[in-house]
Amino acid sequence: MILVVTPNPAVDVTYRVAEQRIGETQRVLEVQRRPGGKGLNVGRVLAATGMPTHAVLPLGGDGGRWIAHALDDLGLVHTDVAVRGETRTTVTVVDDLAHPTMFGEPGPVLSPDEWDTVTAAVETLLDGDAGRTAGTAGAPPAAALVVSGSLPRDSDPAVVARWVTAARHRGVLSVVDCSGTALLAAASAGATVCKPNREELLEATGTDDERSGALRLLGLGATVVVVSRGSDGIAAHTAEHVLEVPAVPGVSGNPTGAGDAATAGLVGVLVEVLVGDGLPSSDGSVRALDDATLLRALRSAAAHGAAAVLQPVAGAVDAADVHRFLSTPPDPAHDRTRTPA
Repeated sequence: MILVVTPNPAVDVTYRVAEQRIGETQRVLEVQRRPGGKGLNVGRVLAATGMPTHAVLPLGGDGGRWIAHALDDLGLVHTDVAVRGETRTTVTVVDDLAHPTMFGEPGPVLSPDEWDTVTAAVETLLDGDAGRTAGTAGAPPAAALVVSGSLPRDSDPAVVARWVTAARHRGVLSVVDCSGTALLAAASAGATVCKPNREELLEATGTDDERSGALRLLGLGATVVVVSRGSDGIAAHTAEHVLEVPAVPGVSGNPTGAGDAATAGLVGVLVEVLVGDGLPSSDGSVRALDDATLLRALRSAAAHGAAAVLQPVAGAVDAADVHRFLSTPPDPAHDRTRTPA
């Protein structure tokens, strides 16, 4: 089971229009509503490719109740933490011509007690049956922890560090796709993988280039830093070198959620290898993984991201598209390991 935490879930509304025109009244051709937030997008993609997941998320108000019912309808397992604030809504406007425009509400303010309840749920699910009361059966311990998405406004980034620390103390792989101070907190807590996009990496670390930013996170305590580069592919940074895989060529469509699908593809391979080999180690690291495995995980991330671009909404892939992209033999001239000067 992969435990996926969405700190700031949302009701994702997608409007399809003929053409985006600022300052004009436009007719909406199609409306889709889905339970969203980056973590839920990751979880849906993992579930679509056959990986069991368990979502943890704070929910409040009518929007929160709608998300809970929608997750039930999708057959996704979830633990909800009731909060006093109203779960946010995001609106994405798409057409066939321009890059999508997304409007994201900040989300509710959570109290320290509400965050403590989220953390207690995370720790219980990391333990599986061992963390439950006697007589409760059927809950396996988590094989991985994924934390994905923004924190609600005014949140203490230390909550992310608490989740990562809980996973590390249990020898559980942790993958964190956050931004800003939450990304720094995850690295300082010893996250196995920090996975920002390039812009998030530079902003969080205050550096001018990708390698310097990755080294900052590695120096804080992250084991591997995986950087999404959009159409420029994806890279994994270790202290020694950089592994790079290009984006799948010739794919166009809706890039919203492609990074979340890439996270799912990355996690799927790492869990398969780590569980199969009896890893990670007691401190949750992946240092025993060789470059071939990391490259395989990067290729999976690129394939899942490309498959997501072909879908009209975030958090969706067609498994056939993923298989098709992965079936194309990698070009050794494109996949490479680079040792920076």
